[in-house]
Amino acid sequence: MKRRNFIRNSAAGSFLLTLPRIPAFSSLPIETRFGIADASYMMRRYRNMASVPYPPFTDALDMIEHSAALGFGGMQVGVGGWDGGFSKKVRKRKEALNVFLEAQITLPKENEDLARFESEVQAAKEAGIDVFRTACLSGRRYENFDTLAAFKEFKTAAIHSMQRAEPIMRKHKVKLAVENHKDWRADEFIEILKNLDSEWVGVTLDTGNNISLLEDPMEVVKVLAPYAFSVHLKDMAVTEYEDGFLMSEVNFGEGYLDIEGMIKTIRKHNPDIRFNLEMITRDPLKIPCLTPKYWATLDQITAPELAAYLHTIKTIKSKEALPMVSTRTTDEQLALEDENNHTCLNYAEKHYGFV
Repeated sequence: MKRRNFIRNSAAGSFLLTLPRIPAFSSLPIETRFGIADASYMMRRYRNMASVPYPPFTDALDMIEHSAALGFGGMQVGVGGWDGGFSKKVRKRKEALNVFLEAQITLPKENEDLARFESEVQAAKEAGIDVFRTACLSGRRYENFDTLAAFKEFKTAAIHSMQRAEPIMRKHKVKLAVENHKDWRADEFIEILKNLDSEWVGVTLDTGNNISLLEDPMEVVKVLAPYAFSVHLKDMAVTEYEDGFLMSEVNFGEGYLDIEGMIKTIRKHNPDIRFNLEMITRDPLKIPCLTPKYWATLDQITAPELAAYLHTIKTIKSKEALPMVSTRTTDEQLALEDENNHTCLNYAEKHYGFV
C-alpha cells in the first residue's frame, strides 16, 4: 500500500494529517503530492495501440483511476467534451482519491472558438480544477517552419489566442498555464507574458524542452519560475549524431538535469505549485542544429553560443545508448511506458520529497 494511503487509513495517520506540513525545501507550506501529465501516457492515451493487457484509456476518469492506483497524487487530464454530469463524476472521484487535477485544454484559435473554450473551462472548474495547461504549438519550431516569416505569423496568431483566452480565465478566476513547448526560447516567452500582463496567464514550466532550442535547462527554469503555475518535471539525456544531437526523456537519476535544484528554484517563487511527471516513452528526438532548416527561425543565436552548446553536449552526453522504443512489440512498448512512470514516481518519492 502506498504510504499516503496507509497514513490516510490508519488511526495514527489521521492524527498526523492534522499536523502542519514540514516542507523539504521551504519554510512555507508546499504541495508534496506528485502528479502525472497525460503525455506520460502518450502511447496509451493518444496512439490507440490495440492491447489486451494495456488497453487505451477510454476517458479522463479511466486515466485518473489508473494513475491513482499506480500511486500518483494528481493528474493533468483532457477536458474536451465534458458535460455537467461528467464533471460531477470527476469531482467525486477526485475528492474520494484525494488527488489534485489540472486540465489540458486547447487555446481558442478564432473568436468562433471562444464558446467551446469557455464551456470546457466551466466544466473543468465544476470538477474542482483551477489550473489549465495548454501549448501554442503542437509540433516543434525547427520542424514546423521553413522561414522566419512563417514563424512570426505563428507567433502573432499564438499571442492572439492567449489574448482571447485571458478574459475567460479572469472571469472564472482560474489560471492558464502555457507550456514552453519547443516553440519559445525563454526570453521570447517572457516578453510575451509581460506584454499580456495578466495574473491569470503564466507558464507550465517544462524542465527539458528548451534543450532543443539550445538553452541551458537550469537557466530556463530560473527565468520562467516566477511565472510558473504548473510544472512538467522530467530528466533528460543527450548524445551526438551527424546533424546535431539526440535527446530523450529518461527515468529520474539517469539524465543530467539538476532536478533537486530545479525544484528548489521553482518553489522559491511558488511554494505550493504542483509538479507533474512528464516521462514520454519514445525514441530519441533529433535536434538537427547543424542543418539549414533548423536556423530558419533562430536568428538570435551566435556562432560562439552554438559552439559552446555543442561542446557542452560532448561533455554531458550519455554513457549509455539512448533508449529505443519503436523496435519493441506493442505490448512491450506499453509495458515500458507504465514501468517508466512507476520508476520515476518511486524515485521522486525517495529523492525529491514527494509522498
